[in-house]
Amino acid sequence: MVLSRDASDTDVSVHSTFASRYVRSSLPRYRMPEKSIPKEAAYQIINDELMLDGNPRLNLASFVTTWMERECEKLIMASINKNYVDMDEYPVTTELQNRCVNMIAHLFHAPLGESETAVGVGTVGSSEAIMLAGLAFKRKWQNRRKAEGKPFDKPNIVTGANVQVCWEKFARYFEVELKEVKLREGYYVMDPEQAVAMVDENTICVAAILGSTLNGEFEDVKRINDLLEEKNKETGWETAIHVDAASGGFIAPFLYPELEWDFRLPWVKSINVSGHKYGLVYPGIGHRLVRLARQGRPAGRPRLPHQLPRHRPAHLHAQLLQGGTRRSWRTARRMPW
Repeated sequence: MVLSRDASDTDVSVHSTFASRYVRSSLPRYRMPEKSIPKEAAYQIINDELMLDGNPRLNLASFVTTWMERECEKLIMASINKNYVDMDEYPVTTELQNRCVNMIAHLFHAPLGESETAVGVGTVGSSEAIMLAGLAFKRKWQNRRKAEGKPFDKPNIVTGANVQVCWEKFARYFEVELKEVKLREGYYVMDPEQAVAMVDENTICVAAILGSTLNGEFEDVKRINDLLEEKNKETGWETAIHVDAASGGFIAPFLYPELEWDFRLPWVKSINVSGHKYGLVYPGIGHRLVRLARQGRPAGRPRLPHQLPRHRPAHLHAQLLQGGTRRSWRTARRMPW
């Protein structure tokens, strides 16, 4: 005799998802259901709803990487359960980030000695990198103004009207006036002469774009640098440049290696770049690189700009910028900055 139980009395997963009782009535959209459903049914319901998303391989609007080699995907899945920001627990992952930071820094001609490591941090994209960079420029400007006994409550930043929207978010979130150079017919990037003319004693930096969101065009970073050099000499200011190389940072070094836009220019103090655009990595990964300054210091004793302590390794910068474990903070305090 065949023994059987009614499907409603068993806890065995129902294999025929579409014919199961779990699709007879709608599941609540914004509340937890009273009863659980089999994992197969939950998977099928969510997977079917995700079919209404766009196809990433057909996405030409946000210019992010949508394909990687199978081996890369295997590495991603092998590490997907790691709490990456806990850098004490996952030191090898941290070391891999350090290597990436240094590779990119050398690609961008960072002035590093043989025994020096680059200063930078991995982020979830260029938007986060820009927030960190903007805050650093603001803090440096504020501290200098305080030391001079001058007002420090009205910082501004000079950009072109073609900047990506994250710059507007930075200005709004962190109370910085956004001074935009207007575009004109036939010239759809920031004009260097107009940009430097807008710089005043309250300008924390000039943001130049290497790869405009509108048309992919590179702004003339070298011309901006040369004009700032003259203005800083005349005024005694230290207005620097941040290069938003989210789109062009992994293009220019290979297609236009002679183009001077990076740390070869003395007033370029920090750069952001998106790995998930032309770095050929899935979203989201970006990097922020910082110039090491050595004015008046012996070799091997660099001074980090933007209020970062001296010769802190890249992984500790990441730890302190992104939030770290209690142990990492204790380690940071003990190190001879």
